[in-house]
Amino acid sequence: MTTVHVSSETVSAITQEAVAELAKRLEQDAYDNAFAGLEDWHLLRAIAFQRPELAEGYMHLLDNESFDEA
Repeated sequence: MTTVHVSSETVSAITQEAVAELAKRLEQDAYDNAFAGLEDWHLLRAIAFQRPELAEGYMHLLDNESFDEA
């Protein structure tokens, strides 16, 4: 099994236009296999953590839910 690793260099070089294209692919969900979609999801997640201003309009694609673990 391989793990997805997104480098900080990749995230720092990404543009707003590239994020919009990434989000469009995720919204259309027309991938050849599930792993391709998962790679895009991990990239968007990394962008949301490292450069949140770029992912601000696409947070709904990450399904982040807060949980009460109390």
